[in-house]
Amino acid sequence: MVGIVLLAMVAAFLALRLYMVLGKRSGHEQVLPPKPAEERLAPVQAPRALTESATEQAQPADSVIDADAANGVRAILSADSSFDVARFIDGAKSAYRMILEAFWKGDEDELAWLVGPEVRESFAAAIAERKEAGHTLDNRLVSIETARIDAARVEGRAAFITVHFVADIAAVTRDSEGNVIAGTLTDAVETNDRWTFSRALKSSDPNWLLVETDEAA
Repeated sequence: MVGIVLLAMVAAFLALRLYMVLGKRSGHEQVLPPKPAEERLAPVQAPRALTESATEQAQPADSVIDADAANGVRAILSADSSFDVARFIDGAKSAYRMILEAFWKGDEDELAWLVGPEVRESFAAAIAERKEAGHTLDNRLVSIETARIDAARVEGRAAFITVHFVADIAAVTRDSEGNVIAGTLTDAVETNDRWTFSRALKSSDPNWLLVETDEAA
């Protein structure tokens, strides 16, 4: 019983933390003076996301922003005084884990506040197809090796940031009777994803939504 209560407390804390990083604003936060743009742009070492496993290591300080994305990041910094590179990377890694786990479980309610309409429709179609086939996913995100901004832009009143994730994932597909029909949990496979997050600039809601997914070369 103590273990169950402890796990519930940890889960609640992690959910709250994601809201603080990428999530919803209640309207009662203390307004702090914005950091200078140089401090928010500096690719300082992002703290290890609490949702990552203990085996994951923080990225080197100079690896968070691709050179080709630097101008786009500066444009976002100029347009949004609250944007902070290190905090965004930390939150993006947490979002990556939460979105994958919600998709694997088929939790469309969880996905609804994390992804944009087009991604939500795509995920919903995949989940429906999986259910119709009687398949379930028994996947596990072992580690996020790196998360790097490789594209950024301001388009109209919205900001877009593409993050290249390199992660180790153990994947298993089971049939309706629980039999393994594909994959294994004993061997993790390196996965390269390019996810694009977007947020309306000047919005009172600081939430970044996943609006596009792609495989990275």
